[in-house]
This record gives sequence, structure tokens and C-alpha cells, in this order.
Amino acid sequence: MVLHMDRNDYYGGESTSLNLVQLWKRFRGSDKPPAQLGSSRDYNVDMIPKFIMANGALVRVLIHTDVTKYLYFKAVDGSFVYNKGKVHKVPATDMEALKSPLMGIFEKRRARKFFIYVQDYKESDPKTHEGMDLTRVTARELIAKYGLDDNTVDFIGHALALHRDDRYLDKPALDTVKRMKLYAESLARFQGGSPYIYPLYGLGELPQAFARLSAVYGGTYMLNKPECKVEFDEEGKVCGVTSEGETAKCKKVVCDPSYLNNKVRKVGKVARAIAIMSHPIPNTNDSHSVQIILPQKQLGRKSDLYLFCCSYTHNVAPKGKFIAFVSTEAETDTPESELKPGIDLLGQVDEIFFEAYDRFEPVNEPSLDNCFISTSYDATTHFESTVDDVLNMYTLITGKVLDLNVDLSAASAAEE
Repeated sequence: MVLHMDRNDYYGGESTSLNLVQLWKRFRGSDKPPAQLGSSRDYNVDMIPKFIMANGALVRVLIHTDVTKYLYFKAVDGSFVYNKGKVHKVPATDMEALKSPLMGIFEKRRARKFFIYVQDYKESDPKTHEGMDLTRVTARELIAKYGLDDNTVDFIGHALALHRDDRYLDKPALDTVKRMKLYAESLARFQGGSPYIYPLYGLGELPQAFARLSAVYGGTYMLNKPECKVEFDEEGKVCGVTSEGETAKCKKVVCDPSYLNNKVRKVGKVARAIAIMSHPIPNTNDSHSVQIILPQKQLGRKSDLYLFCCSYTHNVAPKGKFIAFVSTEAETDTPESELKPGIDLLGQVDEIFFEAYDRFEPVNEPSLDNCFISTSYDATTHFESTVDDVLNMYTLITGKVLDLNVDLSAASAAEE
């Protein structure tokens, strides 16, 4: 039996999508957005903007749980990377590598050889390993074997393997190769310009779809429950949740860090800008939905900057309007200036909002207190890290491992 309590009057907590009036209330303290922006209810502005990897773990979870039947996805137009002051399409295959202006002619040949190695690599088939054990060889050593320059390594590590910083270079190369394969397989899946898909009407649809599924199996939902206070017995184990003088008894509590702030620690801060525009991001082939990654090295930073844009083609804004997000792991006390390189790529904006939020992770021992707390959403523009966290929680709670070997074609019907 699952009882779901939420202090908000909407589903999804942090990962909701807001209409224009809700957005104005949150960022401007008024409920009167300018009339020229169009109808409030035509907007679905994600509070945690992320795309979904077409072949990634979230799609597998959606198929496994059959939540796909409540959602409609559409491919994302483009995936780009910022290099030496310019925006370029991310080359993901050996053929694209040969065409990319990111590399000179000799570098292209070396990169093409590396891409072919990655495409052909099968963990279970030693013949494809070229004598290297990728659980021991580091990413740096693997890349050195192909003689790739720093510039190429930068886009491979950050725009294809989607690492957030450069620590991966000294870790086993297998993870990076798997991430590159996931990118290429996701890209091939919808023959779009990117490996990403995104639900029509925004990400707020995801928690609502899971809520529907939960209700089908007898789960109960209570929104608008103030002060959900978690109660503990004398052994320190959770025994209930109290709101408005009523206590719901329970054996386990699953929550985000805001409900149990004495059992989490701060691990960082995300800085974010949300812009409403009347045009696509320049230099992205007029893409109506797009991701641009600005690798940290290009900006002299420790963490990457992410740009994410979607529009009326995914039903998140009225016709002719585009919503762009710029986000990064904050490294200073002036997040607005940290976001500037990304904001500079947007061109003219109609409105812009800034926000910074702290990231937390649990420090409790669930086997002792039966509290299962999620980690805050990070700045990345896809769900892979979030789903890892959710699957780990699932295993901790149930003692089972979710089998994600599913028929991926089951989601292709939901694509359009």
C-alpha cells in the first residue's frame, strides 16, 4: 500500500512544469505576466530541465512500468558543442567525424578510427577489445593509443560521453566507451539530429504519468498537505507522517531531501537561468529543440555549462515562443556571471529569470531508520544520473534489482 503526500498543490515536487502565471508568482512575486507573452496555460516551463536519452535507462524504466501509455514523446532536433567561441553539431559516428569542422584532416582520421573501435566494441567479445582490458585501462590511456588531441578529447568526454568534469580520464575506460555507445545507439534510434527525446507538454508529465500508474495499483495521493512531519519510534525507526493533526502510520518513508533536512548534507549548488525568447538559439540550424554543451575547459571552469531549449513544437510555449535554460554547477557566489557565456549564445531574450538552488545527498543509514531519501537533481541536461539514483533506491527498498532488458521498440509508437 502506497500513500503519497505532497506539500505542494501539484505533482512532481521539484520536477514540475509551471504555466506563465505560476512562473511569475515564483520569480516575480506577482500573478500578472505581460500580455504580449500570450496565454498562460500554453506554457509548461520545466523547473528541472532535462532531455531523455532515447536508448537510456529512463526509457527502459518507462517501458518496464508501462508508463509510456500515458506519454507522447518527440525527438529533439539537435545536439551541439561549444568550441573556441563557436557552436558546432556534435559528431557521433565515424561518418560524421569525417565531416565535422571541429577537427583538422589528420585528426579526423584518428578520431574516425577511435569511433570505429567504440562502435565495434562488445564487452562479451574479447576479439573486439584490441588486447585492452577496459576495466583496467584508463580513459586517458585508451585515448592516448589513438593519438587524439585535447580539443577532440574535450568534445568526446563532455558532449558524447556526457561526463560533467575531467575526473573520468583517470578512471577505467569501460564507462566512457559504454556512454559513447549509448549516445550513438540513441542517435540511431530516431534518425533525428540528437540522441534525445522529450515529452509533449513538458517534463511535468512524467510524475503525473507515474501517479496515474500508482493509482491503477491502488496508490493514494494527497496533494496540498502542509508540514509533512516524519515521526520516529524510540529506536529511531520511521513510524509515520503527520500533517494537519493526522498521522499516517508507515513502515518506510521515501522522500526528497526537503522533507528530512536533518538527514542530508549539502554537496553543491546549481545556478540556472530561464529565458523566454521569440526565436531559436542562433547557429543551431533553426532547431526548435536543442542541447548545447559548453565544456568546462573551453570556459576555464571546473564544471560544464549546459544550454537546453525547447519550444511550441513540444507544446511547452505558444506558437513562435521558445524557452531556453542555462545551467551549471555553481563555483562562485555570483552565479549570474557564471552563466554569462551560455546566455551570450541565446541572442535577444523577451524575459529572463535567475535562480540558484542547493544540492543535497542523504547521509542516513536506511537499514536503521527506514528512510529512503533521493539525491537532488544535478545540472546535467539528461536523466541518466537521476535514474541511477532511483534504481539504487528501488533496490534498497525492495531488495530486488529491476530488470531493464526490455523491448525498446515498445516506446517507438509513443514517439510522435
